[in-house]
Amino acid sequence: MAREIVLDTETTGFDPKTGDRLIEVGCIEIEDLLPTGRTFHRFVNPERSIPADAIRVHGITDDKVRDAPKFAEIVPDLMAFIGDAPLIAHNANFDRNFVDFELDRCGHPITGEARWIDTLKLAQTRFPGMANSLDALCKRFKVSLVERTLHGALIDARLLAEVYLELRGGKERVLDLSSRRETAPSAFGATASGGRPPRPVPLAPRSTPEERERHVAFLTATLKDRSLWAAYGLETGAAG
Repeated sequence: MAREIVLDTETTGFDPKTGDRLIEVGCIEIEDLLPTGRTFHRFVNPERSIPADAIRVHGITDDKVRDAPKFAEIVPDLMAFIGDAPLIAHNANFDRNFVDFELDRCGHPITGEARWIDTLKLAQTRFPGMANSLDALCKRFKVSLVERTLHGALIDARLLAEVYLELRGGKERVLDLSSRRETAPSAFGATASGGRPPRPVPLAPRSTPEERERHVAFLTATLKDRSLWAAYGLETGAAG
């Protein structure tokens, strides 16, 4: 079974090399293109102030992360959750740059580009020349955005997980399996249409030679000098 992690981050800006830092990380676990329900979510103290432009995007203020753990403190739990699974992100270079910058900063091995899957590139291949932002893909695939008023790492990871399943044909695959389950005969012999099978006609029990001899003797004695109908009182007028 293939295990994958859908990951999203929120940051103070666009580039860790110019002093921007990661302030939130959210992960969704997928196995065999199906969400398992396991998630990872942490706010992170960036050890710097958050610009107003960034706050307008994700709504995370200095007060919200002032008492949050520093990235070095969440690394053991984060890496234990991720394991060696491929990492899925939208515009993956952005998230990878921040995650690897923070990992390297605290002396932990970086993830490296090879294990990242970029859903933006997948979408651009499938829908060339079209808008392929996460919001645009959610609208295209009819993924509800009703609960999302601002960007957030965990909610965006949830939305991206649904989009990723659509890009990989996950929902069609699940529906196909459901269809096969519905039309397959059950253990109780149900037909493909869901109806009950016809009841089998019971076979007459086989008689023994002795029973057949007694039956012949009975008929001989009963029918002597009479018709079969008379023997059973069924001649005309007998059953009146």
